[in-house]
Amino acid sequence: MAAPQESAPIPETGTRQVSRRPELDAIRLVVVFGLVFFHAALVFDTRDDYYVKNATTTEATTWIAGLCVVWAMPALFLIAGLGSWHSIRRRGAGGFVRERLLRLGVPLVFATLTILPLPPWLRLKAADPGYDESYPRFLLRFFDVHLSLSDFPFVVRGEFFESGHLWFVVLLLAFSLLLAPLTAWLPAGRASRIRDAVAGATARRGVVLLPALPLAVVGAALGMEESFAGWSRWAYLLFFLYGFGLAADDRFRAAMRRDAVPAAVAGVALFAGAGVALDTAGGDPFVDMTAHAAVARVLFALAGWCWLVAILGLLDRPAPAPAPAGPAPDGRRTRRRQVYAYLGTAALPLYVLHQPIVVATAYVVVQWQVPAPVKYLTIVASSFAIMFAVYELGVRRTRPTRLLFGIHD
Repeated sequence: MAAPQESAPIPETGTRQVSRRPELDAIRLVVVFGLVFFHAALVFDTRDDYYVKNATTTEATTWIAGLCVVWAMPALFLIAGLGSWHSIRRRGAGGFVRERLLRLGVPLVFATLTILPLPPWLRLKAADPGYDESYPRFLLRFFDVHLSLSDFPFVVRGEFFESGHLWFVVLLLAFSLLLAPLTAWLPAGRASRIRDAVAGATARRGVVLLPALPLAVVGAALGMEESFAGWSRWAYLLFFLYGFGLAADDRFRAAMRRDAVPAAVAGVALFAGAGVALDTAGGDPFVDMTAHAAVARVLFALAGWCWLVAILGLLDRPAPAPAPAGPAPDGRRTRRRQVYAYLGTAALPLYVLHQPIVVATAYVVVQWQVPAPVKYLTIVASSFAIMFAVYELGVRRTRPTRLLFGIHD
């Protein structure tokens, strides 16, 4: 009885054409690799309270970080929503839940038990030269936890416990588990009619920018969460759902391509306005309910959606027609495909690994008596080298370790 219902909620229509979108894989990799540069920069940022700080800091990184924050993590959630559409269509709601638990839940639990406590332990050591508590003893305090629903979906709470950079995995897993029953419950006919009506409306110029309005409402009413890369967790839920909806009909994709340039212009202007407003609002503009702070958050939210429309639209190119049968691809094309496949598989494990490695590297490097730019480049280069070495030698080569980091063949 359950199996037919699981496979039925998302019917395929004539407007939907399944094709690989390499630009989405490229965006995902750019964000994951960019996080190494981003988190290394926080070591030198005056405003951010990162785990390890250099003795001298600068405000120059603030605007550069803002250029990443406004679109990068929203892009990951939107792309995850796009992928969820295809996964549910293939597996049904129940199969999607099982796949998400294996793909996200297993590495979340494993990393939490093994590498996640390292950055907060190093924070204590960096802040107090006299702190000499061993890592095993710190683990006892880190895992002194209780359950609480007050900060859903971060239900595990403790004085030293934190989700760290795995907040993305926690939110994505929670959103996926919320989405699955919704797709199983929503009648297929109603879902199809809603999709057709919304997709048809995007024939008008500018309509594809309207999803920015709910994001603006969330930003104004709920504020921004600095620990989640400057966006409210519920804004990320909207990005995830937007991605799920965008995958349902190629008319959304066509509208993004058509409106990409005006979206880019609007995004740059709105981001500049948001930066000035946030900088002049006083207090804590991320959460203050003053009119000035609310306007700043609205501008930031509007900019974020415009940037995504521009990035997705400008990078998206229709797939070329299949080439006639001929000679096999040359070695260069084959190697390029192999590299893309390798990096695509490595994206999640590298994300899980990156922050503890960046923090541990920075903990050593900031003690050197060399200029800050040299320290930054050393942290970045060393972190990449260690990340790929750990992935290649400690993750990729055995089935148990692959499973622990969410790789399922």
